[in-house]
Amino acid sequence: MRYRITAPSRIDTTIKLPASKSISNRALIISALAGVKTMPRNISNCDDTEVIVRALHDNPYEIDIKAAGTAMRFMTAYLAVTPGEHVITGTERMKHRPIKVLVDALRYLGADIEYIGEEGFPPLKIRGKALDGGSIEIPGDVSSQYVSALLMIAPMLNGGLELHLTGNIISRPYIDLTIHTMHDYGARVEWTDVDTIVTEPTGYREREFIIENDWSGASYWYETLALMGDRESSIRLPGLIDSSRQGDSGVRYLFSMLGVKTSFEDGIKTKPTTVTLKAMRSMLPKLDFDFSGQPDLTQTLVVTCAAMDIPFHFTGLATLRIKESDRIEVLKREMRKLGFVIREENNSELLWDGEQCEATMEPIDTYEDHRMAMAFAPAAVKFPGLRINNPEVVTKSYPNFWKDLQQAGFKIEEEE
Repeated sequence: MRYRITAPSRIDTTIKLPASKSISNRALIISALAGVKTMPRNISNCDDTEVIVRALHDNPYEIDIKAAGTAMRFMTAYLAVTPGEHVITGTERMKHRPIKVLVDALRYLGADIEYIGEEGFPPLKIRGKALDGGSIEIPGDVSSQYVSALLMIAPMLNGGLELHLTGNIISRPYIDLTIHTMHDYGARVEWTDVDTIVTEPTGYREREFIIENDWSGASYWYETLALMGDRESSIRLPGLIDSSRQGDSGVRYLFSMLGVKTSFEDGIKTKPTTVTLKAMRSMLPKLDFDFSGQPDLTQTLVVTCAAMDIPFHFTGLATLRIKESDRIEVLKREMRKLGFVIREENNSELLWDGEQCEATMEPIDTYEDHRMAMAFAPAAVKFPGLRINNPEVVTKSYPNFWKDLQQAGFKIEEEE
């Protein structure tokens, strides 16, 4: 399937964002460990969450988490401490996404896990049992999902867990989100040093839990307004929290530099409310930013800045290599189709100094990566008739994305 996208000249709409995938996935695992019989409220309906819901509800011998990297990491740890034998597998891309750091850590704690195929990669056979816990060291510069997976099972370990993170700790906001969600379920877990997290063996308590909406999904609406630059346009996004622990809530500060103003409906920072986005003028000459805390915003900002003719230097991108696609390589490749020559440095940086090439306007390929489709779609504001291949990949995190674009006035035509 292929979509051809044409943007409106003005937007005035209210968009119901999906629930936070990051919080949903954490709440599901913790609720299951706590023995909660009811689902958290406002659960995400995206593919990544649905695979966890099905796995926990159906409890099959073979669990296929498809392309959901978060589900692979979180379910691996969950199954390691839950009685029963399971095989966990996924797509071909998933079978090439590393999981050795997490498996090594779980084995150190006594977990019974074996590789079915290539060493260091899914699929895995897991025989769940009680684990003793203790003190363990893992690298903090590979994936915060390994850290979160270990933390969530830590209250269930007989001796709790003292987790030491080595190297540069990336995606720290996601680790803090995990800790915050654990606190909500009664766990005692704290940073005791800049690189050490200690969790006591308290287990979890049952509770009702309501999930806020997704700041990551909001980023594409920020991008849309920034590219339009129309001061009369307005987008309202209900269900967001001012003091959200979601790392991607920082999108509002980034886009304030790119000419998008964020206003909250009321002054209650801890309750869901409606956010209104309005375009202003941006005079930013260049954007330098370290994305190690918000790697999932990278694609959005690369497309936005280039389309706004704002040079950039983005660092902290090492984890993009092991996402749904190799996001560093595919960004360079797809941006050339729009006429932008993006350079890579040190395997973890992307730069654009204004260099351009002839735009081929070939359809944008998505590489089974939902954020490629959603980051490039708003570029239709600057490139009318922009085409995107395999647009259905958005179901991974934002199933109603294309319907919401149409509601906002975008024309979307399906091509063969």
